[in-house]
Amino acid sequence: MSHARTVWEEGRETGRQVVALGVALALTATVVDVLLVGRVSLFFDLCFVTLCVALALTVRPTDFFTVGVLPPLIMLGVFVLLGLTTPEAIADRGDGVVQAVVSGLSHHSVALCLGYLLCLACLAVRRRVAQATNRSGSPAPRRSTSG
Repeated sequence: MSHARTVWEEGRETGRQVVALGVALALTATVVDVLLVGRVSLFFDLCFVTLCVALALTVRPTDFFTVGVLPPLIMLGVFVLLGLTTPEAIADRGDGVVQAVVSGLSHHSVALCLGYLLCLACLAVRRRVAQATNRSGSPAPRRSTSG
């Protein structure tokens, strides 16, 4: 007897693919936000939180660690790029790169914490569902050893 898969069991993308997708979507949201508003705003924050949840639901179970450390690295990477190119998008016009990155991270810390918390929560739920499914006698999902 086969059971219908839930949203918690659906993720099958490799960690590498999820990292590439996450970086691409974060950079896209940043570019759109800076073009529309001239700085990183609430739009980026909402996109970032949504992105964190989507990445946690997309990755395959063997690559949970990769996504578990990804949200802070994505935000840091985006803000370093902004600090190098357009620091006024995340800080004061006269700030240097390091100060711009620190200012950007502090101004968007709520989105970072919320996105990271939801990402980790989704991964924890997915892990528990997978363990419960394996204990109930359902066939375990096939895992590929290639990456």
